[in-house]
Order: sequence, then C-alpha cells, then structure tokens
Amino acid sequence: MTRFLARNLARPDATPSLWRRLKQAALVLATGALVASCSGGLSNMTGTDGAGTEPAAPSVPGTTIGTGNVKVALLLPLSAGGQAGAAAVSLRNAAELAMSEFSQPDIQILVKDDRGTADGARAAAQSAISEGAELILGPLFADAVRAAGQVARGAGRPVIAFSTDAGAAAPGVYLLSFMPESEVERVVAYAARQGQRSFAALIPNTAYGRVAQAAFQTAVARNGGRIVAMETFDRANAAAQAAKIAAVAGGASPQVNAVFIPDSGDSLIAVAQALQGAGVDPQKVRMLGTGVWNEARVFSQAGLQGGWFAAPETAGFNAFAQRYRAKYGSDPTRIATLGYDAVSLAAALVRTQGQQRFSEPVLTNASGFAGADGVFRFNPNGTNERGLAVLEIRNGTAASVSPAPRQLGAGG
Repeated sequence: MTRFLARNLARPDATPSLWRRLKQAALVLATGALVASCSGGLSNMTGTDGAGTEPAAPSVPGTTIGTGNVKVALLLPLSAGGQAGAAAVSLRNAAELAMSEFSQPDIQILVKDDRGTADGARAAAQSAISEGAELILGPLFADAVRAAGQVARGAGRPVIAFSTDAGAAAPGVYLLSFMPESEVERVVAYAARQGQRSFAALIPNTAYGRVAQAAFQTAVARNGGRIVAMETFDRANAAAQAAKIAAVAGGASPQVNAVFIPDSGDSLIAVAQALQGAGVDPQKVRMLGTGVWNEARVFSQAGLQGGWFAAPETAGFNAFAQRYRAKYGSDPTRIATLGYDAVSLAAALVRTQGQQRFSEPVLTNASGFAGADGVFRFNPNGTNERGLAVLEIRNGTAASVSPAPRQLGAGG
C-alpha cells in the first residue's frame, strides 16, 4: 500500500483530484497505520525564484490560514526582500495550497514574519507561542532556526524548520530541508557501486562547499574509495584550481574515475568549462554533484554530460508546481514543497494522532512520511533522511539512473 501511494503521488499526470485523494494517505506512520480515513490530498535555493501573483496577504505579519482548533505557526522571512523574500512568499503560498487540498483540516496557521534574522525569529516564536501555537514550522535560515528553537524548546514546542544547515538541528528542532550530507552520500555510494573508486574534487570556498567537502571525505571512505586530489576554489582562481585537478583527471589515462563538484549556477558552469578546456573528458571521467545541480542551464553544459547528482525525484515536484501555477499564476521556488509537506504533515497528525500528534515518538517514527518530494523521516537529533534518486545529465535533461526508494529501510 505504501509503495502504491508513493508511486501514484509521483505520477506526473496525477490530476488535482487524484492528488487530493492520495496525499493524506501517503503519510505513513511508524505504527503502520495509514491516514486513509482522509478524503483530501496530502535544494540552498535552487530552481526558479518566481513568487505568486497574489502575495499581498502573505506580506502582512500576523495573518492566518484556516480556522481549525489546533494552532500551528509558520515563521518566514516575508519582509526580507530578494530571493529570501520570494522564497518566503512561495513557501507561504504552498502552505495555503496544502490547506486548500486537505479535507477539512483542523488546524489554523499563524503566519509570522521573522525578517530573516535571529531577533526576528525569536520574537515571532514568542508571539506564536503566546497565541497558542503547538508546533512551529520554519524558519528558513540557520540562525533564525536556532533562535526560534531556543524559544520553542523552552516552551515544550517542537519545530519543523527549512534550513539545510545540520548545525541548526537539535532534539525537538527537526529539519525538513534537503540535506547536502544525504545527497553526497547517495551519489558517492552509487558511483562506487558502478566501479568509480578513485575520486578528485573541486570544492567551492563557501559554507555549502565546506559542508559538502566533509560529507564527501566521509562518504568516499565509507564506500571503499580514495581521494587522489582535492582543491578549493573561488571565482578568482577557479581556472587555476581546475588545471590542478586536470593533472590527475585529464589526458588519455586519467588517474581518477570521477570529479566531485558541489556547486551551482554560473560558478559550476565556469568550473566545468575550465575542466574541459584543461583536457578533462566527461566521457572518461564522471562528474558528480548534489541537488544544487538541478537546474536547466546546467543540463546543457558539454563538460557535465553524463554527470550524476543526487536529488529528489522530479515528478513529485513537477506535479506540485503544476497545481501551484494553476492557483497563483507563477512558478514556485524549488523549496516551496517544504511548506506544502510541513502543513500537510501537521494536518494529518492532528487528524490521526490525538494528543500525541506532535510528540517526539510520532515525529521520529522509523517508517517516516511520504511527501511531494518522496519519503522522508526525522532523526532524533533533528536531522533528516530522504529517499533520493541519482540523476544523469543527458543533452539538456536529467534522467533517473537510480530511482529513489519508496520507503526507508532500517539503515536509512
């Protein structure tokens, strides 16, 4: 039954009515029970940054979504502006979409502007708890998550946040985001199973790069590989550092099987072009990346053809984005599904779990839950595990070469 639900939720041709019938049932609880009594429907920022065409309400602090009896707070940087503000509006819209697709949800979402700062998040959390919030969804940024988490833990309220920084996680503060550590482990493990055991790496000199680098070193060792060369780069020295990697990855007989580049956008494209210009042939040496590769312009780069990266399956997001566009007239940000899944999960737990709805045993059940981006579960330390696919870049597209699991095993 679990596999049936996950498979149908991922169908790109799923109609809104089919989605509404299946999505609540797809939240699989540790007890083995399904939320089957419900008749409604259940990457770092990648993808488009379009906001909805009806953002006026989300920008007003203190607004609410729904009229249910159980209050849940949603903390977002609505007034932050730029990409952060666009992501906040998209997350808020996704929360509203989830409420509209859930059959008679007994929750009320208290939308709070955390301004994208620790102080703003602290104040927003205090305000939400004083208004009776039993659960906090968000914030988006790590410092804001830490601040809101301190307030929430002091009041005995759990948090389901959207930061990718594992350092923001803690018991009772759970991250729903796409964790780079999981993506690195998935792609390295897959590469090792295909015979790639000698690796090189070009690591961007960024916070994300440092996290990915540590995860890469751990994953290579765990999967029986070795790192032949590793260089850190920034915009000024990218070509020179790529040339150093080309010394072991280029030529007729490369010393490595794969080159790991945990970067995105213009920087990734520049490095890929530099590697190819220095003699690295992507047909001989596999390029490896993470979910930040998941954007259309990356797929057309000659130096990345045949490259593998780990990310959630695309079908679930595509189906969500279609419904989002129909409602708001614009594209969601790639992380908008986090708002959708967080609200859907809260509504389903209220319906099925009684007074224990947001307790640690319920939130950290081993079977986990199924959302728009596939199966996931929260670990007791606040991090998460997700069912990820490995995708291969092929002439302007990304095709799955190793599908995401439909359920999580005992080891993740």
